[in-house]
Amino acid sequence: MTLERNILLGLGVLAALLPFAITDQYILHLAIMAIFYAILANSLNLVVGYVGEFSLGHTAFLGTGAYTAALLSVNAGWPMWAAIPAAGVVAALFGLAIGAITLRLQGPYFVIVTLSFAEVLRIVANNWIAVTNGPMGLAGVGQGGIADKSAFLAIVLGLAALTFYLSYRFVYSNAGRAAVAVRENRYVAQSIGVNPFGTAMQAFVLGAFLAGLAGGFYAFYISFVGPEVFRFAFMATIIIMVLMGGKGTLLGPVVGAVIVTLLEEYLRELQELRLSLFGLIVMAIVLFLPNGLMGFIARRREQRGDTPSLSPAIEERTV
Repeated sequence: MTLERNILLGLGVLAALLPFAITDQYILHLAIMAIFYAILANSLNLVVGYVGEFSLGHTAFLGTGAYTAALLSVNAGWPMWAAIPAAGVVAALFGLAIGAITLRLQGPYFVIVTLSFAEVLRIVANNWIAVTNGPMGLAGVGQGGIADKSAFLAIVLGLAALTFYLSYRFVYSNAGRAAVAVRENRYVAQSIGVNPFGTAMQAFVLGAFLAGLAGGFYAFYISFVGPEVFRFAFMATIIIMVLMGGKGTLLGPVVGAVIVTLLEEYLRELQELRLSLFGLIVMAIVLFLPNGLMGFIARRREQRGDTPSLSPAIEERTV
């Protein structure tokens, strides 16, 4: 607990120094996208890593947040500081509605239904032209507002700080421990008084809220939102980040987001082939590092006799 908190604080301090140490716009862009993906991967990790349900529809909340912020900005003239929190709240409400249906399912049924929700929202965004402008999307989000990447970096750092603070408080609370118990054995958890549905709903709604915040920021940073935010390619990228870094830890999504962001940038010339390469990477991780990089580090620490664990979830799997 203390180790993970200290590492997160250290990474936060280093990231906060970036706007003062870096002026190159390209590097600033990479830093912004890496932190954005870290927020998004962490929001998915709350469901996949702690509850143990493999959601393939998390882009539903990203897209809902992005469209909410875009509509409020373009049609109502809302500023960023008001539109992004509203995006998170709307995404959380969608999470509450979707979770009420999907969290009663388990295994492949949960996976298929969550994916279906994301696909339905993509179709709606693509065809409800009067509201979403269809395939053309919504352009000019936040037009005339912030244009400096250093300012955007400061904003996304603030969102990341809020994200990891809320996630940390959840993971190391009774609700977080109950979520791990549900993940390990739902029936044993029930026998000790844990409500699997209620516990999973807390993580699901929190993850949806954080994904909505990330979507709201994305809309203002890119200044455009289209139906592609609901596409499975986006979902696949987030899943790879969680699995590569290590699900069930707070540090894993950060590590995975940084690695995948850099890989995507340097493999850009390969275009669609990069997804195949990422697929091979995921297969290798599942086979040789099933708990991701952070799980591997935790196991090595245990083998050397170091007692502090990086996460209660990792501790459950390595004991």
